Amino acid sequence: MLDLNDIAVFVQVVRHGSFAEAGRRLGLPPNTVSRRIQQLEAQLGTRLLQRSTRKLTLTGAGQAFHERCAEAVDGLVEAGQALITGSQEPSGRVRVAATADFFDFFPMEWVADFLAAYPLVRVEFVLSDARADLIADQIDIAFRGGALPDSGYVARQLLGPRTDGLVASPAYLAARGTPATLRDLADHDCVTPAHPSGRTTWRLTGPEGKEEEVQVGGRFGANTAQALRKAALAGLGIALLPPAMGRADVEAGRLVPVLPQYQRTGHGLSVVYPSRKHLPLAVSAFIGVVTQRLREEEALPDVWRARKT
Repeated sequence: MLDLNDIAVFVQVVRHGSFAEAGRRLGLPPNTVSRRIQQLEAQLGTRLLQRSTRKLTLTGAGQAFHERCAEAVDGLVEAGQALITGSQEPSGRVRVAATADFFDFFPMEWVADFLAAYPLVRVEFVLSDARADLIADQIDIAFRGGALPDSGYVARQLLGPRTDGLVASPAYLAARGTPATLRDLADHDCVTPAHPSGRTTWRLTGPEGKEEEVQVGGRFGANTAQALRKAALAGLGIALLPPAMGRADVEAGRLVPVLPQYQRTGHGLSVVYPSRKHLPLAVSAFIGVVTQRLREEEALPDVWRARKT
């Protein structure tokens, strides 16, 4: 197999007309340049250059070979320079996996600010409640809530655990009454993630720090937290939601806390990426911006607790 470095040396020799000048440009001694050309000629089985004490002249084979190789060598050099430049300034594509309702809670303005700050970066979002395969789907970053399996990926926790609380609409409580104990929930409609059995077990921590369980069910189920919130607003039942999701509704009177002495401690939000090695600057910059913004507004991302991307 031909050595591409020898071909690059040959192109430089032809371009600059001598071994000495090509060596100066490449940072190589002239005798090394001459030896590299001899190696290339030996591999090709033909002479590329006629040498004399005064000048170098291309043979017919050398002329044809140079015409085929010069543009390709220049292209490789330009590609390398582009990578070097790109390694100094964030550039290229950042592909992000997140939940289907990600932008209900992650302000699009954050993305706009990021793109304005880094004009050479393009961001693509893959929004789905199914767990993304980072390698197969060419994902640079995935936002994940809940316990993280040992996948071999790099995970960085953005926010620590939060506590979910029970809420319901005033209309629902007026029609069905307000539960007085945890066990009363079994006789109420509760909106929960869809499950084939129609029943879900809620594990809640009471005022004395003891965890208790109650099986609940209802006539409405959904696989996104936003859908559960909207179901609670519509009076379809009692929902277990992150406080950030229901805070505005509670303050406006659209939702009412139920059994506020009981809460569920959920997992925080993590960002996951395939490898720490050679992390592109664009990916690192995006992670940095998200980390800063989420910590500034910690109330926003609680929706991801116990969620999977």
